[in-house]
Formats: sequence, C-alpha cells, structure tokens
Amino acid sequence: MNARRADDTGRVSVFLAVTMVGVLAIIGLAFDGAGQLRTLQRADNLAAEAARTGGQAIDRATAIEGGPKRINQPQARRAIAEYLAAAGATRHTVSFPTVDGETLVRVEVTVTYRRSMLGLFGFDHTVAVSGEATARALTEAP
Repeated sequence: MNARRADDTGRVSVFLAVTMVGVLAIIGLAFDGAGQLRTLQRADNLAAEAARTGGQAIDRATAIEGGPKRINQPQARRAIAEYLAAAGATRHTVSFPTVDGETLVRVEVTVTYRRSMLGLFGFDHTVAVSGEATARALTEAP
C-alpha cells in the first residue's frame, strides 16, 4: 500500500499549478478587458469634448456682421490641441468635413492603455485605443 501512495504523490500539485495558470489568464482577460473598455470610453469622451471645443471656435467677425457662422479652422485646431494637452492626450487628428454645405469639426483621439496582467501571458504591454466625434457650430436655438 505504501508503494501505491508513492505513485500518486504530486499529481494534485501539477493539476493545481496548471489550473491556476488558466484561472489567472481568465482574471487577466477580465481585468485588462475592462480597463481597455474604460480607456475606449475615455477616448470617446475626450474626442467629443474636443470636437465641441473646436465647434465653438467660430469666425466672430463674419458672425457679428450677420454673415454665416463658420468654424475658424486655425483657431479650432489650437483650441482642440490645448484642450487635449490639458487632458493628457497627445495623439489626435482634426479634420473639417463638409456636409450639405456646412463645415463640421471631426476629432479622433488615440489613448494608450497599459495592460496590467496580460503582459505576463505574452500579450503586448500596451494597446492603443481610438475614439472619434464630430461637432458642428450651433447657429440656431435648439
């Protein structure tokens, strides 16, 4: 009977070690997946606020004279860059698409998320997520 017990020694330890690696991988997926989703939401929020900031940069001289309310593109770019710099976002692109004769401001923000656990399992330690938003200059009461 003692010989039989000697053969079983250590089998549970190997099983637990393999199982714990799987459990840690699942926890890592949940933790870093949630973190990446939060970063994506932050990128979308930053893009929306930056687009609103750019949409407020209208050509005041033309608007005061009764002309159309147009976005002042250089001023909008500066306002967006200042807003995103204050928020800690360094990578962004700004464009001014025209839809039905109206110039809009479109902002895409890229934020980097540092993975806490998945890097231990061979995944990249960082991942870049992007958010985008479009705004227009309000010219009439809602």
